[in-house]
Amino acid sequence: MPKVRHYADLVTILAGLSWLVVFWSVSLTAQMGSIEPTLAALLMLGTLILVSFVHRPIRVHLRRYHVRKRRTEMWMHILALPLMLAFLFGIVVEHLLAPLNGQQKMLLFNVFATAGWLVFVFTLLIKLAMHQRRRRSNSNSNSNSNSDNNSGAA
Repeated sequence: MPKVRHYADLVTILAGLSWLVVFWSVSLTAQMGSIEPTLAALLMLGTLILVSFVHRPIRVHLRRYHVRKRRTEMWMHILALPLMLAFLFGIVVEHLLAPLNGQQKMLLFNVFATAGWLVFVFTLLIKLAMHQRRRRSNSNSNSNSNSDNNSGAA
């Protein structure tokens, strides 16, 4: 089970990173006035999606429950929460300081999405550390109980 969990974590971290590349490329496109960054990011994302649907072992792994569950958590961190926070923070900034244009609003969303992705990655690292610690303590307690049983039998 831990291998599936680690695989699901790795897949969702990379998926979140690829979507962040697309989000930031849209901001870069708006800033530069050229469509090439977005096209490159979409080409990269399309290639990853095509490989994941065509390559059978990857397709089988991506159907697993843990991968779908982690993807849902990732989407909450990089899309749902940042959209809400960017909307609320944008209203406050526009009301108190100055109106924001579309590029500034997109930049605000990108900053929140990147922060959400980093929180997601740190959460997964903390969960991994907790699982490793729990597994070590369980293996230590099992080895101690086995040695106690062996010494009591003698």
